[in-house]
Amino acid sequence: MPATTVRNYITPGGLERLKAEHQFLLNKDRPAVTEAVAWAASLGDRSENADYQYAKRRLRQIDGRIRFLSKRIEAADVIDPEAPRSKLQEAKAFFGATVLYENAAGDEREVCIVGVDEVDLDRNHVSWQSPIGRALMRSAEGDRVVLDAPGGKENLKVLEIRYERIEVEPFVEPIGSYASARKP
Repeated sequence: MPATTVRNYITPGGLERLKAEHQFLLNKDRPAVTEAVAWAASLGDRSENADYQYAKRRLRQIDGRIRFLSKRIEAADVIDPEAPRSKLQEAKAFFGATVLYENAAGDEREVCIVGVDEVDLDRNHVSWQSPIGRALMRSAEGDRVVLDAPGGKENLKVLEIRYERIEVEPFVEPIGSYASARKP
């Protein structure tokens, strides 16, 4: 990994999702948009051709996303939450941990600490770089930590830490993509 590359901690499922989107853009969406650009260009005057201008803009967006995904995949540092750990590592919350905690009001919540590309608040997947992720990192069961959130400080008590498979929502071809419009 080059010295200037920032590490991209990610779970195996998260990396598969990035790769699936990358392959979709490269092999399906980009070729479909390229075909739309060629068709729109064949109509003549490009300066007032909305189809051409929109397709060219979409092609630039796809190319930018492909570059972004390529960099994220290249910088990926895959950490499997199911991999064996020492007792010491297992007792503390690190990347890939599922942590059950309670707030001062006694409300319990469970979060999985994942990479920035895997955040899914509906599934309680929080980034290791988020305020809650940073607060929980290196904590052990029974520890009290302070969450320094935008709304103020909150005291939390860590109830349980475990390491298990973290299910990541798979990549789904977006509705309305050029590639989906070409399907029979």
